[in-house]
Amino acid sequence: MFKVIHQMLYLIMALCIGLFIASSFFLRAQYNYAMYGDNPILEAQQWGIFIPIIIVLLVSSILLYRICLTLDKFRPKVVIPVVLLCSFIVQVGIIFLFPRVPTDDSQTVLSLAMNMLYDQDYSSFETGGYLHMFPFNFSIVLYLKTLLSLFPDNYLVIKLFNIFFSLITTYMIYLIYKQLNRRSTARDYGILIFAATYLPSLFMNNLIYNDVIATAFFTSSLYCLIRFTNKTSWSMLIIAAVLLAIGNYFRSVGAVILIAAILYILLNWCNIGLKKVIASIGILTILFNVPGWTQNAVLQSTHTVEGSVNENSAPIYMWLNMGINLERFGFWDNMESYRIYQREANYNQATSTALFKQEIERKLSEASLAELAEMYYKKVIWTWTEGTYQMDRYGIGNESGTDMGRGRGGGAGIAGSYSYTNPMTELFAGDSPYRVGVLWIVYVMNFLMYCFILIRVIGAIRAKRYDEVSLILVILGFIGFYILWEIKSRYIYPVYPLLIVLSYMGFKDVYDFVFRGKIDWKPASQTSLGKG
Repeated sequence: MFKVIHQMLYLIMALCIGLFIASSFFLRAQYNYAMYGDNPILEAQQWGIFIPIIIVLLVSSILLYRICLTLDKFRPKVVIPVVLLCSFIVQVGIIFLFPRVPTDDSQTVLSLAMNMLYDQDYSSFETGGYLHMFPFNFSIVLYLKTLLSLFPDNYLVIKLFNIFFSLITTYMIYLIYKQLNRRSTARDYGILIFAATYLPSLFMNNLIYNDVIATAFFTSSLYCLIRFTNKTSWSMLIIAAVLLAIGNYFRSVGAVILIAAILYILLNWCNIGLKKVIASIGILTILFNVPGWTQNAVLQSTHTVEGSVNENSAPIYMWLNMGINLERFGFWDNMESYRIYQREANYNQATSTALFKQEIERKLSEASLAELAEMYYKKVIWTWTEGTYQMDRYGIGNESGTDMGRGRGGGAGIAGSYSYTNPMTELFAGDSPYRVGVLWIVYVMNFLMYCFILIRVIGAIRAKRYDEVSLILVILGFIGFYILWEIKSRYIYPVYPLLIVLSYMGFKDVYDFVFRGKIDWKPASQTSLGKG
C-alpha cells in the first residue's frame, strides 16, 4: 500500500512539474518593478531569448560540473569551508554593491524593533497597530530588537546575519543530498557549489525580513527528520521538531511542513515501528506550538496584551479572499481586503471573518467555472515559474523616482531604494539590459531545474525508488497551499533548497546517461531508504 501512495505522490509531482514546463514554452511569468510596478505579469514567451539562454546555461552547467568533479580528490574538511567562505565573500560584496534599504513591511518591523528597544513602545499591539493586525510578525521584530541591542545599529549587521543563515541553508542542502544518496562514493561538491552560487539566495540577503531565516530553520529541520527516519535517533527528531517550531515562529507556513513531516513518518512506518511513529508525531505536534504559547504567556505576564495576541488579529480568510482575484490572480489586491478588516470590521476578527466569507462566496458565485479555472491556472503558473522569487525588488532593489506602488500601510513606495548609489546601482538602474539580463538568466535557470526534476521523478517512478518523498511532500504541500492563499513568488522561497536537491539529482542522471551511458536508478529495495 505504501508503495502505491509513493507512486501517486510522484505522479502528482510529475504532473505539476510537467505543467510548469509545458506552460513556460508559451507563457513567461515575470516580476519587474521598474517596467510593470508591483504586478504579476504573464506574457507570451520570447523564444528568441528563451532558447539561446537555455543552450548557454546547459553548456555552462556541463563545463562547471566537470570542474566540480576535479574537486573530488580534496577532502570535505577543505572544500566545504572554502566554498562557504567564497560564497560569504560574494554575498558581502552584493550587499555593498546593492545597498537596498528596508521598505514596506521590512521597514515597519525594523521601526517597531527600534521603538521597543529605545522607547519601550509596545503600542503596536493596541487596536489598529501593526502587531495587533499581524502578531505573527512579532518574531522578526523581537529578532531585530535583539540584534540592535547587541550590535551596532546598522543595516549591515542585520544583512550579515542573513548571510550566516543563508550559508547554513547552503550546507544543509549538501547534507540533505548526501543523506538521500548515501550509496554514492562521489563527494558531490557540485551541489554545494550550485547552492552557494544560486543567485536568488545571494541577493535575498538584502531583504530584512523573515524569509532567509525561516528557510534555514526549515531546511535544517528537514535534514534532521530524514536522519531520524534513517536511524530512528530521538535526538534527531527532537532537534527537527525544535527547528521546525522556530522556523514556523519566524514564518507561519510551518504547518505545511509539519503535515508533510507527519506523512513522511507514516510512510516510514515499517522502518520506525508503531510506538515510535505515534511518539514522534506527538513530539512534533507539541513542540510545534511551544513558541506561540511562550510568546502569549510572556506578553500577557508583562501586561503588553490582556488576552491572546491572535484574538482580534487579521483572520486567515483575509488572505484567502486575496487569493481569489480574477484580474491579478491572487496577487496583492491593493488594500481591498485590508479595508474590509480595518474599516468595515473595525479590526474585529469575528466581524471581518463573516465579511470575508461573504466576499469569497460572492466572488465564487459571480465568476464562471472557466474564469475560475483560468485564474487558478495563472496563479499557479506565475507563482512557480516566475523563478526569481522577486529578487528584482527584494534583492537588487530599484532607485525609482516614480511611485507605482505603495507600502501595505499606505506609506513609502516599495521600489526598494538604496542608502547610496554607485556605478553598479547605476548599471542596474530601472529596466536596464543588465537587470533584465540577470532576471532572464534566473528565470531560465528555474525552468531548467524543473526539467531536471521531472527527469528525476520519472526515473524514480520507473525504478520504483522513492527516496526523495520527504522533499516531494513539502513541495506538493506548498503547491496546494498557494492555490488557495494570496501569492507572491517570494512566498515559495523556503522550498528553493529542495528544488536544488532534486534538480541536481536529475542533472546528474542526465549527465551520467549522456557522457557515461548509465544511470544509477536502483530500486528502493537496494537502499535503506524508502522501504516503507
